Amino acid sequence: MPRSDAQSFIGVNYGQVADNLPPPESTAKLLQSTTISKVRLYGADPNIIKALANTGIGIVIGAANGDIPALASDPGHASQWVGSNVLPYYPASKIILITVGNEVITSGDQNLISQLLPAMQNIQNALNAAQLGGKIKVSTVHSMAVLGQSDPPSTGAFNSAYAGTMKQLLQFQRANGSPLTINPYPFFAYKSDPRPETLAFCLFQPNAGRVDSRTGIKYMNMFDAQVDAVHSALNAMGYKDIEIVVAETGWPYKGDSNEVGPSIENAKAYNGGLIAHLRSMVGTPLMPGKSVDTYIFALYDEDLKPGPTSERSFGLFKPDLSVTYDVGLSKSSSQVPTTTPSTPPSSIPSTTPPKPTSGGWCVPKQGVSDAQLQANLDYACGQGIDCGPIQPGGACFEPNTVASHAAYAMNLLYQTAGRNPWNCDFAQTASLTSTNPSYNSCVYPGGSTWLSLRVRGVGVNDNAFAPPTPRISSIGLLWWYFCLFLLFLHL
Repeated sequence: MPRSDAQSFIGVNYGQVADNLPPPESTAKLLQSTTISKVRLYGADPNIIKALANTGIGIVIGAANGDIPALASDPGHASQWVGSNVLPYYPASKIILITVGNEVITSGDQNLISQLLPAMQNIQNALNAAQLGGKIKVSTVHSMAVLGQSDPPSTGAFNSAYAGTMKQLLQFQRANGSPLTINPYPFFAYKSDPRPETLAFCLFQPNAGRVDSRTGIKYMNMFDAQVDAVHSALNAMGYKDIEIVVAETGWPYKGDSNEVGPSIENAKAYNGGLIAHLRSMVGTPLMPGKSVDTYIFALYDEDLKPGPTSERSFGLFKPDLSVTYDVGLSKSSSQVPTTTPSTPPSSIPSTTPPKPTSGGWCVPKQGVSDAQLQANLDYACGQGIDCGPIQPGGACFEPNTVASHAAYAMNLLYQTAGRNPWNCDFAQTASLTSTNPSYNSCVYPGGSTWLSLRVRGVGVNDNAFAPPTPRISSIGLLWWYFCLFLLFLHL
């Protein structure tokens, strides 16, 4: 049955270069326990395709680079490929896209490059003959190296050496309504520029942002900048109507001693921040109001991959189906992880840390831009707090503004991360206040509300915060504090 709780823009890559993967049936059950709605395979493993039947999970299957020459030269071979890998399983197995080749354009193999479009056309013709044209799309996956210019994002352009080939591919994709699939990796951008400010920009953490000198748009994370550079490249070539799909993006949780960037904390920050950003539906500056379909790399580690340790350490889940680290993909986690986070790395005191006031709530400073508030919102919700109240239907969803949602999330992270002054820094965009920002049935934890919850033994993640208690007289309040004082003496 279709899954209404899945989120259409969240997918995952299911690589199989490993000798310790769980059975496909177990993986299908695991995926059904999450909000992941799509899976990308690098081939067309029949066991996996069958295991995903009747789950409602969208499936991307792939023809390998080695398949391209035969697919290009023989339409009969393309028909046979579709007959073997699609027709026996569709529609019970929800195959939505066929990717022909992976990063072919930047491979340097001119023979393969010249055969790519004919292979895609033959696969498309085979689908059309089977009455599946338009139901299953055909594309090919590109690395970011297909761009010759990407910084600033508004100047994004395809490498001139690939321009002719790209134009032909895009003509085919427009005619058949298929997406441009791309592999943006902020991880590799950080590896080439390993400064602290670049790390915060890559990890959806609060940062000063980077301004596009041509448009004046301030970018608050690398993912948006990379995706918008692709959009600009499409626009420059006259194909801005073609949908962009992120076929791969991720961050390794482990690496060799000489690798910069891999760690559990960084992987959780990137993938958690990315998922929170996609869920916010804010989009990118050049494509606002919608989330790009994004396939996170990867479902499991692939222990047989060559290269550095990081290449084998992208898995969100372990072979025993437990999480490597929690980024809130479980349906039971109310769309976000419920583990109490450690002090966020971006909350290290600045050179002039904010001084605590008499109050107990952390709120945005006046004049902070929506772009910066969105970055704070993405970061906070990616750190393990319960952002359910600011999701549709939640007590704090209205007003549905970036400022309101960010204020709630920033305060909740401050309360759970230790209530230290530096927990209310957010790159110096937040401050402490003694004024309770709660309204209607939306309750911000903090002050005496937070204290009473702790005294009752209720943790921040145990349930939704209770509505405010009725006002009591000043005498009653003094008596309450006196009783509380006696309680602490007794403890």
